Amino acid sequence: MVDAVHVRVVQSEQFAKHLPHHRAAQGEFVVVNSATSEEQQIFSGERASIAYFDLASVGAERGTVLLVHGFASTAQVNWIGTSWSQTLRQAGYRVIALDNRGHGASQKFYDPADYGPDIFAADALALLDYLGVERCYLMGYSMGARISCWLAHQAPQRFPAVVFGGMGEHIYGGRGGYAEIAEALEADDPDASDNPAAKGFRIFADRVGADRLALAACIRPSAQQLTPEIVAGLTVPVLVAVGDEDGIGGSATVLADQIPSGEAFVIEGKDHMKAVGDLSYKKRVVAFFEAHS
Repeated sequence: MVDAVHVRVVQSEQFAKHLPHHRAAQGEFVVVNSATSEEQQIFSGERASIAYFDLASVGAERGTVLLVHGFASTAQVNWIGTSWSQTLRQAGYRVIALDNRGHGASQKFYDPADYGPDIFAADALALLDYLGVERCYLMGYSMGARISCWLAHQAPQRFPAVVFGGMGEHIYGGRGGYAEIAEALEADDPDASDNPAAKGFRIFADRVGADRLALAACIRPSAQQLTPEIVAGLTVPVLVAVGDEDGIGGSATVLADQIPSGEAFVIEGKDHMKAVGDLSYKKRVVAFFEAHS
């Protein structure tokens, strides 16, 4: 999927504050997709260096969408390779898609204390501040939905509508097994684990060339987790979209019923992985954003 990678870096947070729309004159970080060529940049903030795509809308301008990928994935895998970015751009949206810390081309950390929904959310808000984006639509998938929930909780005034993809009633901590997944990622032998979920994440991490030790630190339970009280207190419109065969995310309806302005969309015949690029899911999200423009 990735044919060429170089590096483009914004060197300082102080410089970014004075020139919020600065782009380095000598762009070097290039990611080439088999269907399209997009440029990825790196924002060097005070807490972490975050890689991101910033893609202009095509035709009518309806606003900006921030996309947050799931665990062990990247913006390229979750949003570019599945044509999500293309779909949203053609619908008139500027697309900002970041690599979460510990993932893709973003900075890696190896202490579990450096991860958690609040920390991921702070990175995303710092990026939006740097880009001068005060308000935008928001969508996260799987772990990205947890991050999006924290963003909607922490800064509701910045997000007119939010989508939780691939994460329903299990948003409060999933089905467990985090230690087993971490151990599978840390093992020298890719077949060391007998846990199907842990082995699946190991295979996926190897396939996308991820930093397994950073992911292991990321997946271990953090001190700060989402709670039913946080979800029940959300004040923004939220669409919960989950496949009806998704055992990782759990029921979309159960979670949507707990959100004051929540709506459920069940992606028929899809599990956690196959639901990501589903056409009906894309159409529903575009309609949801348009309804809250």
